Amino acid sequence: MRWLIRLQECRRLWAGVAVLAALAIALGSLAPSAEMPDSLPWDKANHFIGYGGLAALVGLAGMAGGAAFIAVVAYGVAIELAQLAVPGRMGGDPFDMLANTLGALFGLAVLALVRRLMRRDSA
Repeated sequence: MRWLIRLQECRRLWAGVAVLAALAIALGSLAPSAEMPDSLPWDKANHFIGYGGLAALVGLAGMAGGAAFIAVVAYGVAIELAQLAVPGRMGGDPFDMLANTLGALFGLAVLALVRRLMRRDSA
């Protein structure tokens, strides 16, 4: 269990992974439609999982829960609005923004639960 606590304390590592995840989301979200597969199964689930993971990584990087939530949701909204300028992409989808928001909330809730369980086990 100690190794898990140590891993959690590597904030720079998590910050780097969070930046990479944010870049991956941006690349996937802002690619022109010609470069995308014809259909992506479970589009809203992809948003939920992607932004849930991003939020958890931002939380692991040391940002407080509320600030991490706001930052990740704002990033998701910014990406959706940036898609408006991408040829062949539908941007500004409120359901994508909702999936992003719910994913971020879930990711941070899971992180808080895991941290609580780790504190309880280490006490």
